[in-house]
Amino acid sequence: MYSKERVMAEEQNNLEQHVRPEVLECDVVRFQNAKEKWVALVGLMNGKPYEIFTGLQDDDDGIILPKNVMNGKIIKHVNSDGTKRYDFQFENRRGYKTTVEGLNEKFNPIYWNYAKLISGVLRYGMPIENVIKLVSSLEMDHGIDTWTNGVVRALKKYCE
Repeated sequence: MYSKERVMAEEQNNLEQHVRPEVLECDVVRFQNAKEKWVALVGLMNGKPYEIFTGLQDDDDGIILPKNVMNGKIIKHVNSDGTKRYDFQFENRRGYKTTVEGLNEKFNPIYWNYAKLISGVLRYGMPIENVIKLVSSLEMDHGIDTWTNGVVRALKKYCE
């Protein structure tokens, strides 16, 4: 039997597990969606996927990263009005930090929202194999369906 205090302590512990730290280590995974080049930034907590950001590798509608960038950090900023901004920071070959600010402003809102949904599923501990099945089973309009294939490829890297 559970006491009320024990149940409340377990619930508090579960909530604390899902509080995102300000900085997460991140892997950079590149993929192709139709003929466009894309990038996935996979935020990691304890070495496991915790969140995913995806967007075009393009100066105007996305971000361009040097080919040698394979990892970095995703930094979450909360503004005084409660709005959030996510930045990607990496070290260049010379060891200098480079920050790409405002990932949430650089990527298409449709893909951003689907990535938020996938991140929520990751954040609450769904096994990666099940996340992949879920994403693979989504029935999307033409264009987004090839994006889901790229997301699946990015996540398969983390299957054990």
